[in-house]
Amino acid sequence: MKKDTHPPYQEVLFVDNSTGYKFVCGSTLQPKGKETFEGKEYPVYYVTVSSASHPFFTGSKQFVDAEGRVDKFLKRYAQKAPQPKKDEGDAEQQQQQKQSKKKKK
Repeated sequence: MKKDTHPPYQEVLFVDNSTGYKFVCGSTLQPKGKETFEGKEYPVYYVTVSSASHPFFTGSKQFVDAEGRVDKFLKRYAQKAPQPKKDEGDAEQQQQQKQSKKKKK
């Protein structure tokens, strides 16, 4: 194997932005920031979603999102309230109007 082709593997502290949950995992990420966790200093990497905030793992129906992307999506594609049906009398009047217009031509 060639030397110096792979980034160094190290323990990295991952911090969930929305909940503040912290966990250590091995990774080749090279973050610049450092933070102390359980008495040891680790390079720190901030994530937007982890098992502590994802609705699949938490069992909640509402997704906690610090950046508001989910809210934007829900607002954009929300189902609109169904339109109330017009009375049958209104429909008949519209048909009569259409027929009268055709007769005038």
